[in-house]
Amino acid sequence: MVRKFCALLTLITVLGCEQLIEVEDISNETVSILGPANNLIIDTSSVNFSWESLEFAELYQLQIAMPSFDTPQNIVEDTIIYTTSFIKTLSANTYQWRIKAKNFGYETPYTTQNITIED
Repeated sequence: MVRKFCALLTLITVLGCEQLIEVEDISNETVSILGPANNLIIDTSSVNFSWESLEFAELYQLQIAMPSFDTPQNIVEDTIIYTTSFIKTLSANTYQWRIKAKNFGYETPYTTQNITIED
């Protein structure tokens, strides 16, 4: 009886640990941007970047480059966020921003968009 109990306890422990270390693969998912819309021209310096929550994501990496990631003059922001929005004050210029989701074992590709801030 004790052997059966120990075997059952071992099985439960192993299965329970397996569920704890199993991480959902999000690498084929895409972060959906809510705003600002692509190629939007904004007449305010305070920009609210927002996106939809991605199931199984633990955090998001947001980057902002001026004027773009292909030819960056300046990386304005490179930050980790645990929510689905981020407010940043930007000076008048052209920017490209991107966001990706991450969890313990995987990450999505970046979703990239352009914005212009006018005076």
